[in-house]
Parts: sequence; structure tokens; C-alpha cells
Amino acid sequence: MASMGSSRIFRVRLQEKLCQWGCYPPSFVADKFTCHRGGAAFGFSASAAAAAPSCCQERPRLKMSVTPPWHPGGQSRPQATPSIRRYATMGTQQPNSVPEYQVDPYRLLEDDLKDVYTYIRNALRKNTYQEDLYEIATYYFDGNGKAIRPMVAILMARAINYHMYKENSGLLPAQREVAMISEMIHTASLVHDDVIDQSDFRRGKPSVNVRWNHKKVTMAGDFILAVASIMIARLRHDDVTLVLSQVVSDLVQGEFMQLGSKETENERFAHYLTKTYRKTASLIANSVKSVALLAGAGEQLSDLTYQYGRNLGLAFQLVDDLLDFVSSSAAMGKPTAADLKLGLATAPVLFACEKYPELNPMIMRRFQEPGDVEKAFELVHKSRGLEQTQFLAKQHCEEAIRIASQLKESPYQKGLVVAADFVLNRMK
Repeated sequence: MASMGSSRIFRVRLQEKLCQWGCYPPSFVADKFTCHRGGAAFGFSASAAAAAPSCCQERPRLKMSVTPPWHPGGQSRPQATPSIRRYATMGTQQPNSVPEYQVDPYRLLEDDLKDVYTYIRNALRKNTYQEDLYEIATYYFDGNGKAIRPMVAILMARAINYHMYKENSGLLPAQREVAMISEMIHTASLVHDDVIDQSDFRRGKPSVNVRWNHKKVTMAGDFILAVASIMIARLRHDDVTLVLSQVVSDLVQGEFMQLGSKETENERFAHYLTKTYRKTASLIANSVKSVALLAGAGEQLSDLTYQYGRNLGLAFQLVDDLLDFVSSSAAMGKPTAADLKLGLATAPVLFACEKYPELNPMIMRRFQEPGDVEKAFELVHKSRGLEQTQFLAKQHCEEAIRIASQLKESPYQKGLVVAADFVLNRMK
């Protein structure tokens, strides 16, 4: 009896903490509460819905009308499949509240983004003339990436500049530098991930791990980080140096967390959320905070930009975890069900545990026994884990939209809103 009581207290405290972190509806802890929106669609009671905290109250849903955008790799973003779009709107779509933004962030920033990869390759070339090191370090800077992180950083920079200085604002060279640095840190982490995970395929082509030996690949990842660090130092802004240095620390700690697991379901989910922040959201959050600091933003405004990036980054990873279960290898540019094969329990699996507790021992043994991966994949699809993951991602995107709406209206501010829609409805 005592253990049941302490478990309930823990769940309530976790519920409160999750709502503070990202406006999570309490439906994502063991007690089946939900926020006011969409509770019935997921089978929760009206009385439970009424218990939702104010942070989860209804907000108007912005309906985006966006043409497939240009991006630096020269490819259009494919339209989301019906199944993904169905998850995105299930039980939450509202009529009659829809300003439409005819804004394409990639086209809006076409001049800012067109030379992203050329700029980075040049920065790497200036710091080495060893051909094999340069070849490995630039392998993923081939123009086929989506450049989401530079796009969001520059959008925020221009939106903040307009917010603070109106028309008398252009993109600062240092802000553009931060956008490039964010892509370099991200790509360095991919290079290291490929070594750790023994990946064979990324972005539609053989991974660096396949093309070169592990020692050279690891050092090439270190080299990208080193050049990014030189670029940070040249900004000569102490606060930005601290903020961007935290990203590297978070990436390493997040990778270590991914190598471990937790015994109880609630601890496991909190562990997953923290790991997700450190590995994915920290980079976006601290990059957009850095461009705000460079604009001269005060603590309150720079923290606002940080919260936008944090929510967007968490949503991005949640959608990525969802796509690992529902997208094709061709669409993803890498094998699907990859996380299960690596022994990782992501949000869809953790949500599925509520209906299928037999997943818990599989998680603890990291899906290592024959048939574990296939069985877990099947149970996730039979549960509501995919819908709940998408619902949680939607909560984060709507919080990012709410934050962006606090900036002065401009094409760039609208672009920040549309960027959240891109994240929620992306295919890969």
C-alpha cells in the first residue's frame, strides 16, 4: 500500500514537472489524465480532462498553407503521407480559427542559405590541407542535407533583429556564423554517431563508417568540432561562447545517457526526455539564443528564443522517433526500425508499454533476444504509442508557435510559425 502511494506521488510530481518543461498534457504519465483538447479522441474521461492544468488549455490551431519549399540541397520537401498527417491532426484539429501564412522559410532565406555548405567546406579547407581528412570531414556537407538548424537560426536572427530594431535591421555576420556553427556541430555528432552505432546508411548513401576506417572517421568528427570551436572563439562574445559550449557538453552527456536505461517506467520516460533534449533540442535552443544575444537581446527575450528552440527541437526528435516506425527506408534516407535494432526504446515504445507491459523486459535487455525487434515493432503499431508520440510532438510545436507569436509580426516571425509546421509534418 505504501509503495502504491509513493508511486502515485511520483507520477503527480512528474506530471507537474513535464507541464513546466514543455506544456505536456498529463496523459503522458501513468495516471490517465489529459489536457482539455482531444482527450476523448484518445479514450480519456471528461472528468480527467477537466483536471488538466492551465498550461494545456486550448489554443487556436494555425493552419499552414505552404508550397513545397526550396532548400539548399536543391530538393523540395516531400509532402507528408496521409498516415503522418492523420496523426498530426487526430482529435486536435479545430475549425474557424485559422490565419493562413503563405510563407516558405527556405525561399524567404534563399540568399542567406544558398551557400551554407560551400561556406562550411571553405572553413574546413582553411584549417587543413590533408586531403583524406578534408574528404571525410566534408562528406555530409554535400548539399543534400535539409539545413534545418541554419534555417531556424537565421529565421530567429532576422525575426529578433526586426523585433528590436524594425526596418533598420539586417543579418549580422556573427549571426550567420552561428547558423553555420550549428550545422557543423550537428554534423560532427552524426559522424560520431555513425561510429558508435556502426551505421551503414545515412542521407541516402553509404555512411562515413562504411567508407573509411573508424579511427579516421572519429578524428574527422573531432576536426569538425575543432573548427567550429575556432569559429565560436572568433565571435568574441563571452555569453555566446558559454551557450554554444554547453551544446557540446550536452551532446556527450546525451550519448552517455543513451547507452543506459532505467528500471521503472516513469524514470525511463524522464530519462528519455532528458536524453532527447541533450542530443537534439539543446543545439537548436542554444543556437537561437545565441543569435538573440548577438542582437543585444536582454535576458527575458533571449530566454524566450531559447524556449522556442527547445520546444521545436523536442518536437523534431519525437517526429523522428515516430518516422522510424512508419516511414520507408527510402524516405528516411536510412534504415527504419533502426532504434530498436540499436537497443533503444524511444517514445512510441515507452507509450506502448502502458498497454503491453511485456515490452518492459525487452527494453531492459535492449531488444537483444531473437524476435525482440519484430515483436516490439508489432506491439507499437497495435498500441496508441504512435498517436501519443505525435500528440506530444504537436504540443511542443504549438508551444513554439505560441512563443513565436510574442515577437513583432514580420515575414521572419511568420516563418518561425511555419517552421513548426514543417517539423510536425516532415517526411524525413
